[in-house]
This record gives sequence, C-alpha cells and structure tokens, in this order.
Amino acid sequence: MRTSSFVLLLGSLAVAGGGGYLAGTRGLAGNVTDLFSGPALGETMSPAAMPTGEIIYYRHPDGTPEYSATPKDTADGRAFVAVRQSEDVSFEPVKAVSEKPAPASAAGERKVLYYRNPMGLPDTSKVPKKDSMGMDYIPVYEGDEAESSVVKVSLGKLQRTGVRTATAERTVVARKVRVPGTVTFDERLVRIVSMRADAFIEGVANVTTGDRVKKGDSLFQFYSKEIAKAGAEYATELRGGGKAGLDIGGALQLRNLGVPEDAIRAIARHRTVPRNMAFLSPSDGVVLERGATAGMMAKAGDVLFRIADASRIWVIADVPEFDAATIRKGSPAAVRVRNLPGKVFNGTVDLIYPELQAETRTAKVRIELPNPEGLLLANTYAEVEIASAEPDPVVAVPNSAVIDTGDRQLVFVDKGEGRFEPRDVALGIRGDDRTEITRGIEAGEKIVVSANFLLDAESNLNAAISALAASEVQP
Repeated sequence: MRTSSFVLLLGSLAVAGGGGYLAGTRGLAGNVTDLFSGPALGETMSPAAMPTGEIIYYRHPDGTPEYSATPKDTADGRAFVAVRQSEDVSFEPVKAVSEKPAPASAAGERKVLYYRNPMGLPDTSKVPKKDSMGMDYIPVYEGDEAESSVVKVSLGKLQRTGVRTATAERTVVARKVRVPGTVTFDERLVRIVSMRADAFIEGVANVTTGDRVKKGDSLFQFYSKEIAKAGAEYATELRGGGKAGLDIGGALQLRNLGVPEDAIRAIARHRTVPRNMAFLSPSDGVVLERGATAGMMAKAGDVLFRIADASRIWVIADVPEFDAATIRKGSPAAVRVRNLPGKVFNGTVDLIYPELQAETRTAKVRIELPNPEGLLLANTYAEVEIASAEPDPVVAVPNSAVIDTGDRQLVFVDKGEGRFEPRDVALGIRGDDRTEITRGIEAGEKIVVSANFLLDAESNLNAAISALAASEVQP
C-alpha cells in the first residue's frame, strides 16, 4: 500500500515541476509523503475508528519526535506505539469534524469550492470523499485559490524538514574577486646604461644576464675622445686656480657627458685625466640585458646594459568586465604564486588601467608588492584575490535563501503559522555569503534559508493542482 502511494506521489510531483529533483535525489523521495501529505495547520480530519492496515512505523509513547521502523522500547522499558495505515501520519493533534461540511450559506462560513486529494494527487471532488487509504479529501475554500502557491506546513513537519529562517536586513554585501595575474618588473625601476658620447669599451665586468649587481659596482671601462678633451680642460682650469665645484665650469661639462661624479672628483684631486674611466652601476638590480663587449665602439645612446631593481614588483591581474566596477584604487590584495606554495604576498591596487582588453573583455589591474628578498620572479603566474570596494548598505539575504532556476529567482517568505509564500525577486551583487535583493523583499521580512527546495516542490504542486481543478473537477 505504501509503495503505490509513493509512486502516485512521485507522479504528482513531476506534474508540478518538483519531481525531477526528488526523483534524482536519493533518500528524499521517501520522506515527501510523510512531510506534506498530512493535513496543513488549521485543517481537520474526521475521527477514525479502530486503526486498521499495516503498521507503518512506531512512535514514542510520550509524543516526542522519536520514531522507529521496527518495534522498540524506551529507556524506561515502555514499548513504542504502532502507527497503522488508516491513522493520520501527522504528528500534531487534530480536531475532529463532521464528514459533511457546513452549508455554504451559513453565516460566517466560507464557501467550499472543491475537495482535493490529501496525498497531493491531481484528483479533486465536488463532494466530500475518502481516498483508498481512508483519508478525507481536504476542502479548498473560496479565496484559497488565490494563494494556491502558498505552502502550509504544520509546526511538527517544519521541525522534521529542517526549515530554518533568517531576517532580510540592510547590510554591506562584500566579496573577494579571485583572478589570474602575472608578475612583472616595476617599469619605473628599470635602468638603461648607455654612453652620452662615442666611446671605446676596453673591459667589461664579469656580469651576465640574470646576475645581480649593486649600485656603484663597475660595469665596464671606456675611453672617449670627447670626454678626455673635456677632462683635460677641467684639469687645466683647476691648475690655473679655478674652483673645483661639480656644478661650474669643466666639471659641469663632464657631468653633462655622463661621467660619474667619483671620476670628476678624481680629476680634481690629481689634476690629470686618466686614460680610461669606469662606468658604475646606477642602481641595485638584476641584469636583464648585456650589450657591452670588450673592444667594441659604442655610439652615444647604445644600450650597453639594462638593469631592473626587483625590490618592488608589480602583479598585473586580469579582472572580468563584470567585476571591474567593484574594485577601487587602494583596495587590499593577496597574491599567491605556484613556486612558493603556502606563501602569501600582501599589497594594494596601485592602478586600474583605463581600457578593456577587446579579446578577453577584461580590465588590467596593477598591484604593487614589496619584494625585498627577490622571491617573486618576473613572468611568474599568480593567483590574485582582491577585496571589493565597500558599497552602501543594501537589502540582502543569505545566499542559500535564493532559488535560481535560470530564468526565475525566488525566495520563500515566512508568513507565520506554517505558511510560506514564494516571492519573485531581482538580484544585485552576490557576495561571499549574502546576495543583494533589489526588488521583491523588504528589510525585516523573514525568509527561508534551509530546506526551501522542498517548499518549492510543494508550492509548484499546489499551483498545478489549482490549475487542474478549475477545469477538471470530478464528481
């Protein structure tokens, strides 16, 4: 008997649009009859005679929510009470009423439109009747059809289904944007080493691409006819009693030709010009390019070395167009790289580039990170997590409260006394744990956050039965 009722129930859920989920979820379908087939809060049922039929389950003799599929004793030795097929499987007390409804014309009584199957099957009747298990058909009163989608669940069933509610409130919906990125050198810290006058390179330091150098290290030795001439004029000027300042006379001319200050001071001290001079590294960093070769003739402007200071680094993140509006300059960011598992580098958003990449529809966001130990390597793939900007407070609900079917988004509003109303809503920003509601819900309303898929199935079932009843009421 239970098997046939279960099969019929699954058929009705398929009509209502909720059976697909229940049929595909193990362990839930068998409980739907027990959860929703009994009378809703406020409904009544005619008194039954001696219980008949097979034993369905056993309940605690004190009425507590404790049940068993087999005979069982309580801790104090009392036997569990058997519940048979003919008995109401609702665990709440019900009031007995007459099988025949009061006349529709009686004062203060609502008009009964029809009677629906207590098991939720698409079967209705114009007069009171019982189903094959002896359960009374449930009356549907005038006005109830307007709320055909409202789910009515008794308090005991609410406890068994695990329905939980929360309050919609005005709050800030924050989330973290997780995007890929690439480590690059800070463009401002890349230096080019070149001569300002033609010169012969007579010796190059033992440094190659990838080596680290410090500011003041000798990179190469050079001889320049133009620099040697300016140095001789400066030495002659000093021997004649001229001043040795770096910003006047021949010293200034040497500085304009790119001669290091240490070399100028050496000329002033010895009153002679050395045959060749050393070119010193302008900063700490990594050698990215070495173009200097011993014996070469270097023209003015030729790139002899390219050095990048890696003490501060950039991460360029690709942020989708949808998320770009939630990021602001100065937002904190956390960066992780695969070659350093478990290590997190914290920085801030330094720049949001003012254009989108046409191919990927992403905006480039630059994050500046300190890198004193040089652990971050250029062109390394990075995983970037950026905190979104703090927006104004909005009406928001927990993410679990929203049922999204793709073309429809809804939540269930707790109307009290076991009544739940499905409400279509418009969604805004989705945060890590809350979703903004732009239309459909007001702050302070109670909404369902757990087991709402069961309420949705029952709501669809009620709506389907109501639609069928309008044209297919059976005598």
